[in-house]
Amino acid sequence: MTKQDNSLKRKMESRHLLMISLGGVIGTGLFLSSGYTIHQAGPLGTIIAYFIGAVIVYTVMLCLGELAVAMPQTGSFHVYAEKFIGPGTGFTVAILYWFTWTIALGSEFTAAGLIMRNWFPHSPTWLWSLLFMVIIFTSNALSVRFFAEAEFYFASIKVLAIIFFIVVGSLAIFGILPVKGYHPEPLFHNLYQNGWFPTGFKGVFTTMLTVNFAFSGTELIGVTAGEVKDPVHTIPKAIHTTLWRLIIFFIGSIAVMATLIPWKKAGVVESPFVLVFKSIGLPFAGNLMNFVILTAILSAANSGLYASTRMLWSLANEGMISPIFVKLTKNGVPLIALIASMLGGVFALLSSVVAASTVYLVLVSISGLAVVFVWMAIALAEINFRKQWLKAGKKVKDLAFVTPLYPLVPIVAFTASLLSCVLIVFDPTQRPALFYMIPFVIGCYIIYYLKSNFNHFKAYLKGERK
Repeated sequence: MTKQDNSLKRKMESRHLLMISLGGVIGTGLFLSSGYTIHQAGPLGTIIAYFIGAVIVYTVMLCLGELAVAMPQTGSFHVYAEKFIGPGTGFTVAILYWFTWTIALGSEFTAAGLIMRNWFPHSPTWLWSLLFMVIIFTSNALSVRFFAEAEFYFASIKVLAIIFFIVVGSLAIFGILPVKGYHPEPLFHNLYQNGWFPTGFKGVFTTMLTVNFAFSGTELIGVTAGEVKDPVHTIPKAIHTTLWRLIIFFIGSIAVMATLIPWKKAGVVESPFVLVFKSIGLPFAGNLMNFVILTAILSAANSGLYASTRMLWSLANEGMISPIFVKLTKNGVPLIALIASMLGGVFALLSSVVAASTVYLVLVSISGLAVVFVWMAIALAEINFRKQWLKAGKKVKDLAFVTPLYPLVPIVAFTASLLSCVLIVFDPTQRPALFYMIPFVIGCYIIYYLKSNFNHFKAYLKGERK
């Protein structure tokens, strides 16, 4: 460990950031959960839900862009929440974000092990999970450059698979490729043959949490801000390309699925990507998509471990938790924070096996809403940052990146994120998430203020404070 310099190194290039932000968002939310959304909201309702989700996340990214370029720091949004909302909120945002990715690690390693059993049916799942844990831990432990390169190639595989899916699916829609069950070509009958909204228009809104979960990961741009080269130019480039990438990859994929899959057949039992490829008669469709989904899972685990590690480092760097987590290796990796985050993922994995219907259910419910809470904090921090910037006598033109249509964009980002949380009250299957999340957030605030007051009391006893 280096004791002299505990500042992270700027080793990431523009191509790394672009692929990390893209790789972080393309995961099981698109490859698997999109089937649930089609079933709940109907074909057209799903396209609308994902379009609304893309707009929400883009408004959040515009808010994050102004903050991250003005103050490029690792774990950025928790630092912004601390400075422009309050230290209790900053602490809560960091804990929630660390929690989200750490819990996701457990489910991702389990899912990766299960996928390997498709090819090695007699092998134990835990053995594959352990192997992938070692691989992902090593990727993060060597150096930030090694992590970024690994994530670049993981994400590239997913991107190529989605482009291939959209092209093949489009050929099938217009009858250039034959599709099982359709004579002649499918065209767009699926979108309206059972009514425009077969489950009612409310399905669009009750599925928004699932949609937001699918889009979670775009905010990784903010987490990487302290380790990317030339953040003033690199971060805006990643921000500006977010919307069109989301539209092409998400809306394009969803449109193909919704057009080719009868909405009653969609679900989470089988990937909608596999359903489409099978209906076209593509050979080896199952194995092909299983490989892509495995890549997506490992990519999400790679990014997740990185994000949770940097959140712990940032908390320690801000003096909110033990300074032991701020220490770096000679390659600039916060190894103790990395080990703690990996242990959190192992705990999540064990709880999914031992207490799936109790402890693990609570953990997953909280982590599902956590990202939306983080988005709300980013939007509110942007509003307060701009106010303070102008109050200090500075001008908007002095900012290297400006959130457009201020304050409309941050208000829309905050309100839409809040509504996506509140509206799950109308969905009985997702309602418990809200009931678990609220006391957890309150608990984080209580812990922070108890710790803060205790530190003040210790300082008072030592005569450092009056």
